[in-house]
Amino acid sequence: MRLVPEAAQRPPTPQAPRRLGAVELVPGRIGAAVLSMAGQVLDRTESRYDAACATPADIDRALAQVAGVFAGHEVQGVGVAAAGLVDPLTGLILEVNDVPALHGYPVTERLAALTGAGVRVEHRARLQVLGDRWFGAGRGRRTFASVSTGEVLGVGVLYEGEVLAPPGGRSGAHMTVSASGERCTCGNRGCWKTLATTGWLRARARAAGLGEETSLGALVRRDDARAGQVVEEYAHNLALGLVNVQQLFAPGLFILHGEAREGGERFRTVVEERLRDAVAFAGAELPRVLVGAAAVDDVALLGGAGLVLSHL
Repeated sequence: MRLVPEAAQRPPTPQAPRRLGAVELVPGRIGAAVLSMAGQVLDRTESRYDAACATPADIDRALAQVAGVFAGHEVQGVGVAAAGLVDPLTGLILEVNDVPALHGYPVTERLAALTGAGVRVEHRARLQVLGDRWFGAGRGRRTFASVSTGEVLGVGVLYEGEVLAPPGGRSGAHMTVSASGERCTCGNRGCWKTLATTGWLRARARAAGLGEETSLGALVRRDDARAGQVVEEYAHNLALGLVNVQQLFAPGLFILHGEAREGGERFRTVVEERLRDAVAFAGAELPRVLVGAAAVDDVALLGGAGLVLSHL
């Protein structure tokens, strides 16, 4: 009788499921999540910091706090969706107007040391297009745009299967849409950000005598002509920047995330109609506007996971 070695009698050890890591770093907040290969959020955490007064050491502590979510998971990598101007090649956040502590911050180096995983970073608004490409309404399309709205504004464009991300490029928030407009946090006047973010909406609603409850959802729910006018103006302001994107790249599909989800069908329709007015010739694809419908808008985290997937 031939004896079978004990090791050969044991069943093979099942491999740990593959996981993706994602981090969202914006002024005042860092979120992190572990996701399945299909984009399901399995675990998440969040840390907050004072955007105006934080030091790099404060950012280090907040990052270390959220990095704990990856312990015990064998993540294939971590994708960072960061606000501001980033350099994906060096892994640096070069500049965030609202967070001086993030100027020159080596986010990939810090996070790699905390997690032991490979880390990549991209601009949040540009990166979220990968969330829609891999896991959302952009699946199967070669060209489309993903739009971040609310306190943070920007556009990510997938063009012929590639994310448009030139070195030094931004997300569109600081494109000039009004030459004599308000002064922006970047120092210039008339940036798209000054007209199409939550800050503008709050100020415009107060100026219209609508009180302090000035979120987009609250304004939409009011049976008030003044509130309706502010909402419509906000939709037109958002469309100002998107028309430029349509003129340059004709993406055909715009997926709105963030605050626009509270705007309802009228808000979506106003943006879509304005984009269709900008179509250059009869044979072009008429733009469609979709609004993210998930209960929790995780498109930036999904974009981080998509960044990892894109390099596997």
